[in-house]
Amino acid sequence: MAVVTGCLSEASSMYNAAKAAQIIAYLALKTPARSINMLKAIKLVYISDREALRRFGYPMLDEPRVSMRHGPVNSWTYDNAKGEVENASWAAVLDDRENHLIGVKPDITANELDELSDAEVEVLDEVWGKFGGMTQWQLVEWTHNSDNVPEWEDPGFSSDPIPLERVLRAVGIGNANEHARFLKDQAAVGRIFAELAK
Repeated sequence: MAVVTGCLSEASSMYNAAKAAQIIAYLALKTPARSINMLKAIKLVYISDREALRRFGYPMLDEPRVSMRHGPVNSWTYDNAKGEVENASWAAVLDDRENHLIGVKPDITANELDELSDAEVEVLDEVWGKFGGMTQWQLVEWTHNSDNVPEWEDPGFSSDPIPLERVLRAVGIGNANEHARFLKDQAAVGRIFAELAK
């Protein structure tokens, strides 16, 4: 079953685009040029989100994940990175993409990335320490290895959903089905409170 990215709807109302942008900004700030290759950024977002699930039982971002030709991606973050979605919170910290790079606005510092918890920053630091020296193509190769990311399945030139349960099992969380239901219930409750707060 193919998944079409670029389709942010009511289901994405709890997706935190500002946080996704700040994750990429934080990673980009680790480079001397304050910019990062888009594909590399998307790979590092997936790896970081996956690591947060492994450590804490919660992802950094509440969004679907899909298998694509170049490996697994966080679907809505990928749509934002490609510029398929107009998003003020994304544009507030990240520069326009050119030459496949995403840059951080000149006035943004790590201290201003207030969507990220200390625990999430620690995950990002460790992921960067392990993977920051890799190119985007080395990361693609790494995420294609089933020893590293067993939840990814080659979709050819299409895309296929990666069920949350599959990611949870891959990172070693027991009772993956029950835990996935718990996370989905928590997200649903969050959406209800967000609607009531409007």
